[in-house]
Amino acid sequence: MTTTAFAFVIAAYLIGSLSFAVIVSKAMGMADPRSYGSGNPGATNVLRSGKKLAAVLTLIGDGAKGWLAVALASWLGPRYGLSDQGIAMCALAVLFGHMWPVFFGFKGGKGVATAVGILLGINVWLALAALATWLFMAFVVKISSLSALVACVLVPVYAYFIVGPKSVFFGTCIIIAILVIHRHKSNLIKLMTGQEDKIGGKTDAS
Repeated sequence: MTTTAFAFVIAAYLIGSLSFAVIVSKAMGMADPRSYGSGNPGATNVLRSGKKLAAVLTLIGDGAKGWLAVALASWLGPRYGLSDQGIAMCALAVLFGHMWPVFFGFKGGKGVATAVGILLGINVWLALAALATWLFMAFVVKISSLSALVACVLVPVYAYFIVGPKSVFFGTCIIIAILVIHRHKSNLIKLMTGQEDKIGGKTDAS
């Protein structure tokens, strides 16, 4: 890895390490989202506090940082010799940052919103396909984790047709899907035992 690529990847990781669930909750005088519900610092768990605005801001922030890291690498990288492989590494680095944030004890979220932001940075149609899948499943089953898992499974399929199997970003999408599914291990267990919460279910977060 070149010095330039290394610098971009580290910057992407640091951007990803900004956990908006924790930042927004603290700014709004709320409990740390890691202390209630699923303990996951993400928009779905913040929503369990009953604070819809906080959940929306978390969703936007986590999605925006994924997009920003890829967009900056795509716009600025080529000027400094950053290849598509380097941009793909930045895409994975920002997701790693969200999941294992250096600023928050390496205890991060599951990466759904950030992954959508990354996909938006790669290809808008890819992001829209993934988002539409999540929204459709959420409307039908009303379970965020199941919606995310179905979308993850289908993202590589969408990528195959949208960016092509020879694109480095096709492989990136496969890795993203694997990482997000891996982070949902506990949700898979709850789904299989019928214990998974539905979207909007409240938990005491006082």
